[in-house]
Amino acid sequence: MAPVKTLRKATILVLVAAGLTVPAATPAVAATSGFRGVNWADQRDNFVDDILVLGGLSSSDSYATTQAKANGILTGFVNNLEANTIRMPVNYPTVSGSYWNSYTGAIDAATAKGLKVILSYWEAASSRNGSIDNTTQFWSMWQTIVTKYSSNANVYFEPMNEPYAYSDTDWKNIAAQWLANYSGVPRGRVIISGAGYNQRLTTIGSDTRFDGTLISRHTYQFFDSSRTTEDSWRESLRTSVGAYKDRVLITEFGAPMTDGRNYNAPTTSDSFVAFIRGTAAEARAEGLGTVYWPGVRIADPYRLQEITGSGTSLGLSTTNASGRDQLRYSWGLDGGGNAVLAHYRVTNRNSGKVMDLVSASLANSAEVKQYAYNGGLNQKWAFEDLGTGYVRVVNQNSGKCLDVASASTADGANVVQYTCGSGTNQQWQWVASGSYFLLKARHSGKCLDVVSSSTADGGDISQYTCNGGTNQQWTRTAS
Repeated sequence: MAPVKTLRKATILVLVAAGLTVPAATPAVAATSGFRGVNWADQRDNFVDDILVLGGLSSSDSYATTQAKANGILTGFVNNLEANTIRMPVNYPTVSGSYWNSYTGAIDAATAKGLKVILSYWEAASSRNGSIDNTTQFWSMWQTIVTKYSSNANVYFEPMNEPYAYSDTDWKNIAAQWLANYSGVPRGRVIISGAGYNQRLTTIGSDTRFDGTLISRHTYQFFDSSRTTEDSWRESLRTSVGAYKDRVLITEFGAPMTDGRNYNAPTTSDSFVAFIRGTAAEARAEGLGTVYWPGVRIADPYRLQEITGSGTSLGLSTTNASGRDQLRYSWGLDGGGNAVLAHYRVTNRNSGKVMDLVSASLANSAEVKQYAYNGGLNQKWAFEDLGTGYVRVVNQNSGKCLDVASASTADGANVVQYTCGSGTNQQWQWVASGSYFLLKARHSGKCLDVVSSSTADGGDISQYTCNGGTNQQWTRTAS
């Protein structure tokens, strides 16, 4: 039988009346892009009334058997995706009974590989309503977990998954109580869910009681199915993150991966593709870590990995290569690489001004001009090596590519931004010219050129026959 819910409004009012405060700590300052993660879930979903049994495991497994199975699955996550983070559920039945000894085998296998592990509390299925099932059991469960793993630097603690039953004030008081109860846990290893369905982030970020903690965001296409474009999903994520991008971690996002959709092809007709592409691009631009839902959950149409093998010899295969590509793109990975791409300001020799995406536009065909450097993301560009001697030049703010409009080969053809694709009018060579460089368009062989050698803000940029002029010479400086 499911635990009786004991958390009531009166309980929370007591916390408020007590003036609960938690000493502030130094805020987190690094981007969360170091989290490259997937969720490993129970086949029944993580809302269960009994113990949690992750995909590929069994309730009868010993600690050693769990470790052996987990090693195969974790190796698959690393080899197939280059993941370094696994999010796993916890609940009271799992932690309080004898199965906890077996379940820890999966946690220990992950941390032994150097993987980060996020442990998140999930409610029971029979009492699922966005609130804690039983507060006494909740605190007991977390005490057991914290006692075992607080000293393990690879283990992160997420007090509750999707606390949507609570008002912002009530949820913040519960989360603050968690910090007070387990004050020995470093704040940089605590992930506080945004209010609601892990959506309202600024309510946590703006409360000094949570200084130094990370903040969890969830996002799905069905959260707002009226959004149908990549740009609208980018704007949604950016707005929710606000000033707290250095602390925000997307611990769930996903879409159908078993029905053959191509997430690498931009489209105006598939809202799931727009969602995944927009979310991945904005997460990359903002430096947000992402944890895909689910990496593994048997029979879930969103699953990105399929369990292979049998017994203790388990592995994983990828269900959708394009979905994998977009997840890796959100992590800042490209091809087989494992480094986050640097972003540069690209400066014209003649004017000393930088290549700028006008008005920080997210729109296709937005103008690229020169302006004085001001540090904006719309003035920062990544050079994505295509492995062919050419690069794509990608704006950090929009995630779109430097593009010769309409693939024109004419002198004076306009240079804009456009959704990245495979066109050669988005492929450029970075060619040395003395101590400076030319950017030559592959399709036309012409050079990126500041029109009429302008030195003014707003001077237009086009392509033109390469002529050695200083208005065609550029440098790039890491920003």
